[in-house]
Amino acid sequence: MISNVKSHNEEAQLPRDCTFSPQDWHVLSQYWYPVAQASEILDKPVAVKLLDVKLVCYRSNGKIVIARDLCFHRGAPLSKGWVENGEIVCPYHGFRYSCEGKCTAVPAHPDTKISPKLKLIIYPAVERYGLIWTSLGSSEENIPAFAGWDDPDFLNVLPPAFDIAGSAGRQMEGFLDVSHFAFVHTETFGDRSNTDVPQYEVKRIGNELIAEYWSTVSNYGKGQDNLAPEGFRWLREFRVFPPFAASLTVYFPNNGKLMILNCASPASARYTRLFSPISRNFDKDASIEDTISFNLQVFHEDREMVEAQTPEDLPLDLHAEAHIPADRTSIAYRQLLSEIGLGRIYTS
Repeated sequence: MISNVKSHNEEAQLPRDCTFSPQDWHVLSQYWYPVAQASEILDKPVAVKLLDVKLVCYRSNGKIVIARDLCFHRGAPLSKGWVENGEIVCPYHGFRYSCEGKCTAVPAHPDTKISPKLKLIIYPAVERYGLIWTSLGSSEENIPAFAGWDDPDFLNVLPPAFDIAGSAGRQMEGFLDVSHFAFVHTETFGDRSNTDVPQYEVKRIGNELIAEYWSTVSNYGKGQDNLAPEGFRWLREFRVFPPFAASLTVYFPNNGKLMILNCASPASARYTRLFSPISRNFDKDASIEDTISFNLQVFHEDREMVEAQTPEDLPLDLHAEAHIPADRTSIAYRQLLSEIGLGRIYTS
C-alpha cells in the first residue's frame, strides 16, 4: 500500500540540469518506477536518483519513506544523515524531520516555533516484487502486473540492480527484440545457425501491448541440459507497460513457466538502472546463484549494444531508422510512447 503522499501541492518542477526535454520529463514524471531493492533500504538513508531528481529512501519504524534528498535550510543531502527514533536527521545542522516531512527540531533554537514551511517534499512509496517504487508526479498507484511473484507455486529470484550508461527506451526496445538472440547472446542461449524470425502479431489492450512469439530458439543456457523434445516450439509472451516496463513469460516443456519483469528505471536521460524480478515454477531446487549469474551475463551482453547505439536516445519518428518485419513489437512500442505524449524526435 502507499505509505505516504507528496506533501507539496504544486506541480512537479523540472530538476536542475535536467537531461530530458521539459515535455518528456513532465510526461514521464506521471509514471511509477522502482528505485531500489527493498532489502537495501533499512534504517540508514540511501541516495537514489529518478528522472534527474535526487531522492533519499529509508525506513521509519518499518515504513518506507522517499523524499527529495535535500534539507531546505542549507541544501545538505539528507542521504548523508541518519535515522533516529523514526526521524531523519540532517548531517549539517541536525534538523530533524518526521516521516510525513515535517521539521520537528532545529537544534540551534530548541525553544523557537518552527515554520510550517520548513518541510520535506515527500513522494509516495510502495514495496512490491522485492522493489521500492515511487512516482514524482502521481500519487495514484500504477505498477505493472507480475503474477508469478505472489503465486506460491513459483520460486522468486531478484538479481542485483544493473546499471546501464544508456537510455531506458533503448534498453526496453532491446528487451523486446527477438531478432538479436543469435548475434548478441551467443555465450548464453543464442545460436548463430538459428536466425530466422517467424511471423508474429502484436495486440493492443488498453494502454498495453502483447506480443506472442513462437520459435525454435531454446531458452536453455549453454551448458545446461536441454530437456525440450525434438521440434519443440518455444512461446515467448511479451507484455509492455509504458513507458519503461515489460514482462516476458517463456513457456518451457512440461508446463514450465519462466517470468521476467524488465523495469528500466531512468535515473537520467542516458543512465538507466535495471531491475528484473524473476519467477519460475520449475527447477525450484536449482542454484539461485546460478540463475542470477546467468541473467547478469545476459544483461552484460545487452548492455554492450545499448551503450553503443547511435543516436543514444530512442527515435520515435518511425522514419528516423529502418525497420524489418521482426521489429513489429518495437514499432508498436515507439508508437505507444508517442501516444502517451513523449517527443517525436528522441526520447529516453
